[in-house]
Amino acid sequence: MNLTRSRYHIERNRILIFGAGKIGRSFIGQLFGRSGYKLVFVDADPVLVERLNKKQSYRIIIKGQKDEEILITGLEAISAFDKAKVAENVATAGIMAVSVGKNALEKVVPVIAEGLKIRYSASPDSPVDIILAENMRSAAEFVKSELVKYLPSGFPVDDYVGLIETSIGKMVPIMPLAEIENDPLIIFAEPYNTLILDAKAFRNPIPGVSGLAPKSNIKAWVDRKAFIHNLGHATAAYYGNHLYPDAVYMYEVLDHPEVKQFTREVMLQSAEVLRAAYPDDFTMQDLEEHIDDLISRFRNRALRDTIFRVGQDVQRKLGPDDRFMGAIHMGMRFGMPYDRIIKAMSYGFVFNAKDESGNSLPSDLAFINSARTDLRKTLTEILGFDPVIDKSVIDELTAALSDASTQLEAGREGGNW
Repeated sequence: MNLTRSRYHIERNRILIFGAGKIGRSFIGQLFGRSGYKLVFVDADPVLVERLNKKQSYRIIIKGQKDEEILITGLEAISAFDKAKVAENVATAGIMAVSVGKNALEKVVPVIAEGLKIRYSASPDSPVDIILAENMRSAAEFVKSELVKYLPSGFPVDDYVGLIETSIGKMVPIMPLAEIENDPLIIFAEPYNTLILDAKAFRNPIPGVSGLAPKSNIKAWVDRKAFIHNLGHATAAYYGNHLYPDAVYMYEVLDHPEVKQFTREVMLQSAEVLRAAYPDDFTMQDLEEHIDDLISRFRNRALRDTIFRVGQDVQRKLGPDDRFMGAIHMGMRFGMPYDRIIKAMSYGFVFNAKDESGNSLPSDLAFINSARTDLRKTLTEILGFDPVIDKSVIDELTAALSDASTQLEAGREGGNW
């Protein structure tokens, strides 16, 4: 392939963002857009792509003590199905970011690989960094394993592509339908605006973008996000919904002392485990201050974050490597207690919050019904718990669920755990 350098000229101040959703626009787009980067979004939603191209801007409303409006301008959007154009933009972007969700990651990798082949042929001395703005552990390892499937044998992936893992701590609520009808591109977000990322993974100088927080041991920070932030948020949603099933917003349940206290206890127990795993990265004082800051952020009334949004997708959140079981497995490895974490997890199996239209996520209903019918089978066959390694956890979880179910079914007929 003989490619002209003029056609594939790399624009250093242009970021290609896969995923024009909430994190893509309110977090990555905001940080880089306000630092002078031209934003190019790639998305599979044709209506969203059309609207972004027509308006060439969007509004972010920061929900804090008072609303602050940020206008992001100077952007374009590309359909994810226009593979030739997407690949060309991969070949010429100064930097890239991916925020599409774990399930869609493998779908965008092939076109990224096509673009990388063009880029390397035209500009072999111009490696590219890809910010993996995904809430998943070992994201770089996963993306690399997918990339090599589509790149030629011998392609210098490690030298030419920086796969930058992140810890995404920004909370972006589900938009009220009335707001979307008024402005389909508007996004609400909290004031927090720090993007923690892997300092060691960059193949180019780290961009001088306000809000980037490079860390030398990104694994510790990814685990802090999963086992303190994500775990605590889900705990408050599940326990709050259990005690106050008519509540809608996170701040409502966290205004109750028993929900706030239990959530903090669970987060602190997980923090003890995290401290044992990463003694050189965190002190208990650091983690306790972080927990108190998070609980304050969870209670942000202006954000109006719903219990439904925080707790939904139960099967994933109760999975063997996610926030609860990931922390439990780490606790088992270091001989640390995790009883509070198991208790918190048990309330996820009776989660019954509804969205704005009064509906539950269908997959959540199916999962919870499966657990109610045959808990142990659900734990081992659907969630993938190891019946030997996780036997004690399964037993403890079954006992905790029995208590939760008894409370929930008091005065009503219901299934047994």
